[in-house]
This record gives sequence, C-alpha cells and structure tokens, in this order.
Amino acid sequence: MLLTSIISIISFLLIFTGIIMAHELGHFITAKLSKVKVEEFGIGYPPRIFGIKRGETIYSINWLPIGGFTKMSGEEDPQAARSLASKSRSTRALVLSAGAIVNALLPFILFSVAFMLPHDAVSHQISVADIAPLSPAEAAGIMPGDTILAINGKKIENYSDFRRHIELNLGKEITILVQTAHGTQDSKTLVPRWKPPEGQGALGIELDGDKIMQSEVVSRRSEPFFRGISMGITETFQTVTLYKNAFLGLIIGNSSVQLAGPVGIAQLTGEVAQYGISPLLQLAGFLSLSLAIMNLLPLPALDGGRLTFILLEWLRGGKRVSPQTEGKVHFAGFVMLMALMLILTFQDISRIITGS
Repeated sequence: MLLTSIISIISFLLIFTGIIMAHELGHFITAKLSKVKVEEFGIGYPPRIFGIKRGETIYSINWLPIGGFTKMSGEEDPQAARSLASKSRSTRALVLSAGAIVNALLPFILFSVAFMLPHDAVSHQISVADIAPLSPAEAAGIMPGDTILAINGKKIENYSDFRRHIELNLGKEITILVQTAHGTQDSKTLVPRWKPPEGQGALGIELDGDKIMQSEVVSRRSEPFFRGISMGITETFQTVTLYKNAFLGLIIGNSSVQLAGPVGIAQLTGEVAQYGISPLLQLAGFLSLSLAIMNLLPLPALDGGRLTFILLEWLRGGKRVSPQTEGKVHFAGFVMLMALMLILTFQDISRIITGS
C-alpha cells in the first residue's frame, strides 16, 4: 500500500510537472523571441528554494513541486518597460496561446513513443448477447450471436476499440462488419445515437461478457518507428474528436461532468503506472490535451481569459480595458479556480476514504 502510494505520487509529479513545464516553455520561448522581458522562469511554485539569475531572468526551483510558471513584465500594464501588454495584439496572442499550442502538440510525441515501446495488447471477440428493440442495431439486422469484426474498415480487437469507434462516430452513418453465428460475414449500416434510452447505448447492443473474457488474449507488442508515428497522429486527432463529442454530449444532456482534482489524477496516475511506461505516456498525452483545451477556455486567470481581453480590444477598435480592471478580473478568476481546486481535492479524498 505504501509503495503504491509512493509510486502514485512520484508518477503524478513527474507527469504533471512535465506537462506544465512544457506549457511554460511555450510562453517562455515565444516571450524571449518577442523581446518581452521575462523576470522569472520557475519550476514548482513559491516559496523559492533557490534561484540563479542569467541576464535579466531568474531561473528558480521552488518548494511546491506541482508545475511551474513564467513571470513576464507587465502582463496587464502597457507602461512597464518591455512588457507583454506593450506589444501588438498579434504578439500578445501568440505568447499567451503558445503554452496551449505546445500542450496540443506534445501528445503527437507521447502517443507515438507509447506505441513504439513494448506494451501489452489485449484482444478478444466482441460478441453480441442481445439487441434492444427499436434500436439502430435491430434496424440494421444485427443479431444475438454475431461477432463484430470491424467498423468503417478498421479492425476491432477489443472492447476499447469498439467503444472508441462508436463514440467517434455519434450521429454519423457507420458500416459494421459482423460474422454471424453461421460463420458468414455481412456488412451492416447504421447510425449511433447521441441520446439513446437509458441502458441501451448508442447502438442498442448488449455484449456477451462471458465470451469476451473466455476469448481474451494478451500479447506483447511494439510498433515500428513510422507506424508508431502514424498511430500517434491518429490517436491525437481521435482524442480531440472524443473531447469535442463529450462537450456536445454535455450540451444535449447525454453525459455528465466528472471532474477530478490533483488527488484524483494522482490516484489514476498511480494505477496506470502499474501497467508500464507506455500506458503512462498515453495518460500524459490525454492530460496534455486536456490542459491545452482547458487553458483556452475564456475564463479569467487562464490564457483563454487573457486572450478574451485581446479580442475585446480588437472589437472595440483598439480601446483597451484598463490594466486595473483586467487585473481584478484575473485575480477574481484565480481565487475561484483555487476554490474549485480545493473542492475537487476534498471530493477526491472523500471518495478514496469511502471507497466509492
């Protein structure tokens, strides 16, 4: 138990800090290239352990080991010397969005390396146990006893593949290749539903859990370089689509929000770490994309909130919101984000204690 907890904490700190530092490097490099004065580039959060000044910038190591920061001169004050706020709208937008851009690009590398490293690959039959009445599966003629072989020409090796390809194509026509109980193969065309009846799923298919377990085979696999890159690119774009569909699902009410704070993410990281480096890199890719998307939301204190003020400036014909007002808005947003983080942390700890 103690060893598992230590692994969870170390894995979480390495992954989360790495993702945040990649984000901050995006800000740091673009700020330097744009001649913006960078006062401090820190690993972790203050209080400071020590710092080294090189040129005009302090490079520091800090006591709180989660993440890091890039402190630029005058982020809201255009009067400060070589401040971010004194630059053109396009330069400010580039510097502010650079962190999210790096986090969006990082998964291409993480997913690709994860596929190239040796990892366990699970395969089993996707056998149909039952079909819901008046469902897309029933209309398409899928029958109990059928085995799903491919979706849109992509081989389905396990339940994860099956679920992913359905969620990627909600509301779109798909072709499912099935093998019937008589051994023949047939193609079925249907449309996964955005909002199915309770308990039916997008297709109305109930899978045969016993056959899935009985047919399960675990093999060791590693992809060659160029195939790993191709799979990493595909994985990244598919993950973006899954995020988009999850967001649309919230709007139409077919899914609910499930948030986790640092403790919950640390617990998940520890669980994934037990399966090796490859799954850990995949988790890091998912978290990096999540951070990219979250940071571009138009919320105060986030990069997206600062970009919103640049958009307002453009819409107002170059007239800025006063630095004092913008600073107050971002401070209020920061307080709200910290409050949310505390609530999520309390929720995570309560869930772990109760075992729910």
